[in-house]
Amino acid sequence: MFKPACRHAARQLRSAPRNAAILSQSRLLHAKATFDWRDPFNASSLFTEEELAVSETAESYSQERLQPRVLDAFRNEDYDKNILKEMGELGLLGATIKGHGCAGVSSVAAGLITRAVERVDSGYRSAMSVQSSLCMGPIDEWGTEEQKDRFLPGMAKGQIIGCFGLTEPNHGSDPGSMETVAKKRADGKGYSLSGSKTWITNSPIADLLLVWAKLADTGKIKGFLVEREKCPPGTLETPPIKNKNGLRASITGMILLDDCPVPEENMLPEVEGLKGPFSCLNSARFGIAWGTMGALEDCLARATDYALGRKQFKGNPIAKYQLVQKKLADAATDAAYGIMASYQVGRLIDEGKAAPEMISMIKRQNCDRALIGARALQEVFGGNAASDEYHIGRHVSNLFVTQTYEGQSDIHSLILGRAITGLQAFC
Repeated sequence: MFKPACRHAARQLRSAPRNAAILSQSRLLHAKATFDWRDPFNASSLFTEEELAVSETAESYSQERLQPRVLDAFRNEDYDKNILKEMGELGLLGATIKGHGCAGVSSVAAGLITRAVERVDSGYRSAMSVQSSLCMGPIDEWGTEEQKDRFLPGMAKGQIIGCFGLTEPNHGSDPGSMETVAKKRADGKGYSLSGSKTWITNSPIADLLLVWAKLADTGKIKGFLVEREKCPPGTLETPPIKNKNGLRASITGMILLDDCPVPEENMLPEVEGLKGPFSCLNSARFGIAWGTMGALEDCLARATDYALGRKQFKGNPIAKYQLVQKKLADAATDAAYGIMASYQVGRLIDEGKAAPEMISMIKRQNCDRALIGARALQEVFGGNAASDEYHIGRHVSNLFVTQTYEGQSDIHSLILGRAITGLQAFC
């Protein structure tokens, strides 16, 4: 019989050929593999040919058409609504919707679009997300066939601009307490809406306003498609909110309703309660998770280029120094992890296996890490970060807003906490 030591030796002998093969294969892999800090986990190898093509189209458009005008847009708070027409011509609007002139691509492809656009500016992505996820999305999911046929083709081309009215002056994180009401009209021809919404992207230029209101008789929340051109004078106003600190390249405003008439056929019939707006917000939050990683990646690329070119202390590039390298490494790691998590959730969405808490997790984590990373990378530029021509300060201002809207990070913490403990912390 083998003694214990002999048994160990025999096992080593039997496993030696296999271990040698594994070691040889590992050395071969390491010899061939190279590390690309722009795509640390080779995430691009996971994307389909169609997704790569969509990404390339969105990247080319964003860099060639959006990047050259972003500084003037941000400085002047000037959003050109023709941008949505340009995006529509390329099939970037409502990209996951099947039919009605939409591309019908995967959720991952849609995420790659928002990543490319937000690499330029969060405001451009916000305007696109509101059009696609918050207005087209609910019409496709909850609207009638007549509503889909009437609105979606024009919205897909950027010819009809939409907005999403949920947040109110007194109710941000608590939309269930909204005060906007919809009353049955005395003539029986639909409803009259009264109330106010604020911080509404696209509202000053919107042709179609999706407004969420409580029915006066039941208190149930319903969605109403308000067509601007059909509203009598004085019943609808959408003043812009000026002098913003962030998202200045998009347009933001209010929705003021005073007995604004909306026909019965413009109410979304298939959903009631907060399920409607929350399902729309989850779609937008998924896009934000991708988009903020695009913004962080742009900050990383700009900081790396700057650090390699900036010479200090006996003519050395500041990229040589440890504190700078740590900032770059932290940002690259956060961006890589954020992309991989967003990719996985995107695949689960298309398989019908994504829980809302997954989207809360990636929205919260990616927004937080993008803001932290951008602020740290801002320090690489020293005093030059104060100049908007270096772009880093603009990204930092924008990322504070993305961390705040569509569910501030603390709110998403409570959503996750409830999922972990089973206890409601909102009240």
